[in-house]
Order: sequence, then structure tokens, then C-alpha cells
Amino acid sequence: MNSKISLPNGQEIAYDVRERGTISVIQLHGLTSSRARDEILGLDFTADIDGVRAARYDAPGHGESPVPSVGDAMPADFSWPRLAEVLEGVMDSIFPSGDTGETSNSTADSTTAPTQHVVGIGQSMGAATLLTAAARNPERFAGLVLIIPPTIWEVRGDQAEQYVRFAELIEQHGMSLFRDASTSGQLPPAIDPERPDTDPDVDPTLLPTLYRGAARTNLPPQEEIEKLDIPVLILAWTEDPAHPLWSAEALAEALPNAELEVADTPSEVENWPARMEKFIASTGR
Repeated sequence: MNSKISLPNGQEIAYDVRERGTISVIQLHGLTSSRARDEILGLDFTADIDGVRAARYDAPGHGESPVPSVGDAMPADFSWPRLAEVLEGVMDSIFPSGDTGETSNSTADSTTAPTQHVVGIGQSMGAATLLTAAARNPERFAGLVLIIPPTIWEVRGDQAEQYVRFAELIEQHGMSLFRDASTSGQLPPAIDPERPDTDPDVDPTLLPTLYRGAARTNLPPQEEIEKLDIPVLILAWTEDPAHPLWSAEALAEALPNAELEVADTPSEVENWPARMEKFIASTGR
């Protein structure tokens, strides 16, 4: 069932919860995606995982979580630190201390009780959001699954420039040319070449602001990430400039309790949910 959380700034966040067990899990999508788009692309990784109470939500400006005003939206609204604040508000609402397993429409504020320990699953932007939140409040998380981490730290510059080009292309030439430019590259070998083509699940008039926000953000410094001593599973693939293997390897080296697995074929990606299920069972509380 689809529900909504109202955040203090007026942003409403659409979410749902899959009740299949007692381990608290939260799933985050990537930039320009959504719960619905992930389902189409075969990236809804908690769809068949048992033993969990899994929440999914659409990030601000994505899917069924439109921003209160496109004209008032700022690039900073889509930075990873700001998205981490949204994640914390969502977790406070869905997984409060003493949770009874019931969910309802809620208003998240600073008086909400601390969250339970939650296993976070996030891909790309979602992975970066989780890391940013966990670096700030590691006690909230039992473990993290970081799927295709995005460009980070010193290698983010080229991707940031690409996002700015996308923003300018949309503003100057519209969605048709943007669509051609953003899909012209070769797919990574781990992506099914027959998967459906999809547009961003974002209001086209908001996309330039969203891309500029993505261009201006980055992870916390490496020394902060190195202090994050919780179990982490990193799932990466190869030959993807937006999600380079370098990022996954750098995180695996920086995080003191991380495992890295790399997929080269679609069949290996299909095995990721089973791998996640084992990780969740071993780390969830």
C-alpha cells in the first residue's frame, strides 16, 4: 500500500512497506529513478527477499514524491547530505523505537524517537545517500548494501561535468535530444540488453535543477568513511563510467568491514537478491 510522509519543509515522501518478516530494511533508488522505474528495470531488489520488513520510498522530486514547487527547488535540495536528511526523516517515521509493525501517514520532526537498527540497500545515488547518513549516525544502521556506487571523491569531476551538460541540453534543446544523448553509450556487460527503455521518472522541468544538484555533491571525506565500522556489502559491475569499479574498490578499501562482489554478466546481477538476503539475515537485528 502506498503511503506518504510529510517532512517539516512541506516535502511529501511516497513510500510502501513489504511485510515479510521482522528485519527492518530500507531500499533507495538511484538518480532520476523511482520505485516504479526500478520495477520496470529489474532493479527492485527486495521484491522477493523473505524475513524482512522492507520499506521503499521515492526520493524528493522522483516518482510519486514531487517537490512542493519546481520553481523554488534548488540544486542543494538534491545533494547527498540533504537526501540523507530526508532518509533519516523517513526512517524516523517508518522504523521508530518500539515500532509495532504498523505504518501510517506521519510527520517527521526532531522529537521523533530514534530509529531501530536498519539494513540500508541503495543503488548509485541511494548508495551515496546511505553512506552519507551512516557516516553521520552509524548507530541507525545494522548494515549497508551499496549497489553500483556512483563516482565519488576525486573521480567525481568528469561525471559532474556530464550532469551539467545534461542540464544545459534539456534547457536549450528539450527532452528529445537529451534522451538521445543520455542513451547513446554502450551498456555495461552486466545489464540485460533487452531491458526496456525508460525515461527519467522526474518532472522534465525539474531535471536541470536535479542534475546540477548531483553535479555539486560528493561523499564525506574518506577519513570519515573509514570510521564506519558496520557490515557493508558492495555490489558492483564493470565498464560503467557513471558507476566505475574504482568507486566500489575505493569504498571496499576504506570501509573496515566491507565485502566487494563484481558482476560481469546479467546472470550474476540476477543473483544479487539472493546474496543480499544472506547478508541481511546475518546482519539484521
